[in-house]
Amino acid sequence: MSDKITIIEGPTPLFKEVRGLWSYSLVESHLQHDTIFTELRAFKGASLVTRCLQAWRGQEPIYLEYRNTEGLPDQLPIVAAYCKETEDGDVLQLWLRLEREDFEIEVEYSDDYDDDDLDTLF
Repeated sequence: MSDKITIIEGPTPLFKEVRGLWSYSLVESHLQHDTIFTELRAFKGASLVTRCLQAWRGQEPIYLEYRNTEGLPDQLPIVAAYCKETEDGDVLQLWLRLEREDFEIEVEYSDDYDDDDLDTLF
């Protein structure tokens, strides 16, 4: 059974890339993943963090469910959660696992240099 934290209303969350080697420890896997971060205003943010902890203790995944920029439902696995209390209410901080997309790098090589071309390089 998988559990979800669902964003019921509001815009698509803003995701930020997490930089630093420490973030790799959050997503230990044989697959390539990146860690991203988002902050959300939440009602009873501490109880949402407790739901995450209960899922992880039971070796179960828990997901953030939201609508993407095209308005379609999407979800990402939560790997860490923290609730920050502010004067305006709770702010839920979530670190999420993002699978790396396969990509191609195209490299071109040409050995057609003239002596005139070398002058422009130096």
